[in-house]
Amino acid sequence: MAPTDLKNLVRRFYVLQAERVEAYKLFEEGHEAYLRTGPHYDFEHYKQLVHEITKAFCGISNEVLQIKEQLHQDFDRPDLSEHIDKLQIKEKEKLELTAKLQLAKQNAQDHPEDEDFQEKVREIKQDIIKNAAALSEILQDFKYDSEEPE
Repeated sequence: MAPTDLKNLVRRFYVLQAERVEAYKLFEEGHEAYLRTGPHYDFEHYKQLVHEITKAFCGISNEVLQIKEQLHQDFDRPDLSEHIDKLQIKEKEKLELTAKLQLAKQNAQDHPEDEDFQEKVREIKQDIIKNAAALSEILQDFKYDSEEPE
């Protein structure tokens, strides 16, 4: 396979990561809109949003896994496929943390007098910051290794 094919594959990976970032933005905006419907939440709209976002994340994830396989099999770049493995684990963790944060925010909104709910929101936000740092590090390693001449 030609080096340009590798470059195209790497480029496609970055496009998918950008799509993931955009999906998270939409997810967050949708959840904020959902919270504004409280205390009688519009759960049906939110459920539809979760369904759409889940579909988007699934599609992105499947394509990223295909790229991982191609990097490993077609280009003999196990280093890059390993970065993607690590990234996928952290992305899964990020999604789980995001869901926990959304639930915690709703609990905090529903019980403004209970400091434990506010504290839970702060804790999860800290975990998300740590996760973002780990994701950034993995992406940096991927970028460095993918730009190395063969």
